[in-house]
Amino acid sequence: MIRIFLFLATNVAILVVISLVFSLLGLEGVLAENGVDLNLQALLVMSAVIGFAGSFISLAMSKWLAKRGMRVQVIEQPRSDTERWLLQTVQRQAQQAGIGMPEVGLFDSPEPNAFATGMNRNNALVAVSTGLMQRMQADEVEAVLAHEVSHVANGDMVTMALIQGVINTFVVFLSRLVGFFVDRVILRNERGLGIGYFVSSIVAQIFLSFLATTIVMWFSRRREFRADHGGATLASRSKMIAALRRLQSNSQAELPSQLAAFGISGHNGGGLRALFMSHPPLEQRIAALQAGY
Repeated sequence: MIRIFLFLATNVAILVVISLVFSLLGLEGVLAENGVDLNLQALLVMSAVIGFAGSFISLAMSKWLAKRGMRVQVIEQPRSDTERWLLQTVQRQAQQAGIGMPEVGLFDSPEPNAFATGMNRNNALVAVSTGLMQRMQADEVEAVLAHEVSHVANGDMVTMALIQGVINTFVVFLSRLVGFFVDRVILRNERGLGIGYFVSSIVAQIFLSFLATTIVMWFSRRREFRADHGGATLASRSKMIAALRRLQSNSQAELPSQLAAFGISGHNGGGLRALFMSHPPLEQRIAALQAGY
C-alpha cells in the first residue's frame, strides 16, 4: 500500500507541475486567442482517469484472465509427486521471500515457460508449463519458480500497472491536445469538434503509444534482471544460470501479450525491435548473474 500511495502521490505532483508549466508558458492563452476553450487541468484529470482505469481493471482481472486464457489447472490437492513437489517448493520460497502462499498451477504447452500474475503479492498465481516440467531438471525448475516468486515479492505486477497507467495518462492527454490544436488553430474549425480533431488525435495516440511502449518495455527488461537476482537468492546462483542456459537451448513460445512481461523468457530481437522486447536477451541475463548482479 505504501508503494501505491507514494507512486500515485508522485504522479499527482507531476500532473500539477505540468499544469503549472503550461500556465507559465502561456499555452492556455495561445489556445484562447485561437478560439480554443480548453481547460487543461480538467483534461489532465480526465486523462488520468482514463489512463489508470484500464491498467487497474486489467490488473484486477489478471489472475482470472490468466487461468482461463492459458487454461491453468490450479493444484489444490496434489495428485502426483511432481505436483506435491511444486507446491512444497513454492511454499518454501514464498516463506523465504516474506509473501503469502501463491496459487500454483500447470498449463498445457510443449514449450518451457512460466509466469506469475495477480494484483496482490499475498494472493498471486505462479504457473508453469508442462513442457518446462518435462524438459528441465528439478534444480532448474526450482530456479524458474524462484524467479517467478521474486516477481511477486517485488510487487512487479502492481508496479507495471502503475507505470502503464502513468504512460497511458500522458498518451491520452497529449493526443487530445494535438487534436484540439490541429482542429482549432491550424484548420480554424469554430463549430464543436471537427474531423481534424478526431483524425489527428487518433494518429497522435497511435504514434505516442509506440513511443510509450518503449518506456514500459525498458522498465520490464530492468525488472527481469532484478527477478533473476531474486531467483539466485531463493534457489542459488548456479541453479538460476543453469535454468537460463536450458532456456537458451529450447525454442520459446510466446505467452499472451498481457502475460508476456511476467514470463520467464521472451524472444530476442535486433535493431528497433529490441526496444519493444519485454525481456533482455538470455545471454545478457546470464552474464549479469555471472558478474554477481
